[in-house]
Amino acid sequence: MKAAGKWKLALKLLRRMRSEGVPPDTITFSAAMAACARGGEWRSALLLMGSMRQAGVRPNTVTFSAAISACEKGGEWARALRLLRQMGDEQVPPDLITFNAAIGACAKGGEWERAMSLLTEA
Repeated sequence: MKAAGKWKLALKLLRRMRSEGVPPDTITFSAAMAACARGGEWRSALLLMGSMRQAGVRPNTVTFSAAISACEKGGEWARALRLLRQMGDEQVPPDLITFNAAIGACAKGGEWERAMSLLTEA
């Protein structure tokens, strides 16, 4: 199985965990979101973020970075920036991986000025 196709398996395993009574945690949600990002499935990654919150699991820096990376790969620069702002609102500190993904999303969207302004924040 190609790495990009593993997002389906990650989602299947997450569903199975739930059906077996094993509650997913930040690590399992983040891993599934990262698999979605690698597969270019930004919508699935953002749905997982919502599912995570519904399950009462708090996202961390890795979780947000995975979601922002998924948005980067999907060309969703505005969503990536909203997630970055949301991190600040929730007092989750971004790291270099987070900023790199957000900058990449802006660059892919032709938003060079926004990308440059993020460089000064990183």
